[in-house]
Amino acid sequence: MFFNTVDFVIFLIVVGTTITIIKNRSFQHLFLLAASYFFFYYSSNYLIILLLFTTIWDFYLGKMIHSAKTIQQKKALLILCVGVNLGILGFFKYADFAIMQFNFLGKEFNIANEIPLLFLTLPIAISFYTFHSVGYIVDVYRGTVAPCKSLRDYAIFIAFFPQLVSGPILRAGHFLPQLREKFETAQAGSKLYLIIINNKNLKIALTMIAFGLLKKMFFADNIAPLVNDVFANVIGKGSLEIWLATIAFGIQIYCDFSGYTDIALGIAIMLGFKIPINFNKPYFATSPSDFWRRWHISLSTWLRDYLYVPLGGNRKSNARTYANLITVMFLGGLWHGASWNFVIWGLLHGAYLSGQKMILNKFPSLQNNSFFKTKIGKIFSILVTQYFVFLAWIPFRVENINEVSYSMQKFIFLDLDLHLFTNFVSSHKFPALLVLLFLVLHFISYRKGNIISSISELKMKYWVLMIGGTVFCILFFINSNPEDFIYFRF
Repeated sequence: MFFNTVDFVIFLIVVGTTITIIKNRSFQHLFLLAASYFFFYYSSNYLIILLLFTTIWDFYLGKMIHSAKTIQQKKALLILCVGVNLGILGFFKYADFAIMQFNFLGKEFNIANEIPLLFLTLPIAISFYTFHSVGYIVDVYRGTVAPCKSLRDYAIFIAFFPQLVSGPILRAGHFLPQLREKFETAQAGSKLYLIIINNKNLKIALTMIAFGLLKKMFFADNIAPLVNDVFANVIGKGSLEIWLATIAFGIQIYCDFSGYTDIALGIAIMLGFKIPINFNKPYFATSPSDFWRRWHISLSTWLRDYLYVPLGGNRKSNARTYANLITVMFLGGLWHGASWNFVIWGLLHGAYLSGQKMILNKFPSLQNNSFFKTKIGKIFSILVTQYFVFLAWIPFRVENINEVSYSMQKFIFLDLDLHLFTNFVSSHKFPALLVLLFLVLHFISYRKGNIISSISELKMKYWVLMIGGTVFCILFFINSNPEDFIYFRF
């Protein structure tokens, strides 16, 4: 069930209406959990068994870790619990990829018969709910989060439907207290129930949902044909076409993914919950590290807290720090998918981060250089950073390694065939226009700050006009062949 379908609209209306009308706190808990499981089952059928197993397994192992008498017992239970979680993820996501690599090596060295592929179905959201679970277990082990007392509350944390499929990645320490606080307040006799839907929340929520759908259905889906036309058969394309397609893909994936996040945040607000933002104008980042403070924030902070820091972070030698950065981004790339192009994408970003660290270690005065604080210096930093960010989008989008190599060469070493480029643009006028429109609007949003908040605070008649205009753009320019949300694949 996708956010941009009539099925989901009906589902959301039913959920919101039911929870608003029936205010019994226990019913609201149970109904929210049932709705989340239905949402998952609607798309994944029997694979919901994995979600249920993960939930029950981690809930009880978390209790056992907390009550273990010795540090050795705690470590053993931690390794067992995390190992099972990552084992399930690895089996379903990487088994066929690993078999393909073994088969390739077997052919090269003539040492083995070909192993048949398993052709496993990738469970939707497995990468996200696995990280929810692992984060929770590690936090319980560290003592930063108390083990959840209610299986129902823990199940809601794992399966909360607005963010289940594509994040943001939730932290137990942030989400579970919201359930407990509302539950305890309701027990105390307050009129504050588990779910709160009021006019202010509803305006903010509907504004976020409308703009999320605008990003996805107006921008991302209508830009996709230009991107697909180039990268479906990139060999022979010129540099300018590849440049345009790369920029278009960067905009497509941002609008697609941040659009999903906006919808998820809007639904959560509508239901009375706060979940973390996942994007903060990443295409105005001034360095590779700044980019990862702005892009897929919940993933980058998860990788930092649960992988980079345990590996030693920057507390060891410089060489160890560079190796940690590359390792973390390599695994971050592999988390996105079982394919070498994602490995290349992750390694590129690892090289960017370690390269930045290396330069600052060599020339520490650059950290506070006055030039980079000027307007020209910031523009220079943004342009250089985004050049490398968009260069890395090529292997993220293109799976064939030969085509990745060709595309990156054309991106770096320009051939300026204006005639071919003009013909290409003339056949994709609307997507090209949307690329320009996005760049203008993105710049305006960067200068004006939180536009969604400003719009939601408009007087009702102006707010209705704004949301109505947004819905009109979505419906009038809807793509007859819409794309799935890109991060649903991960």
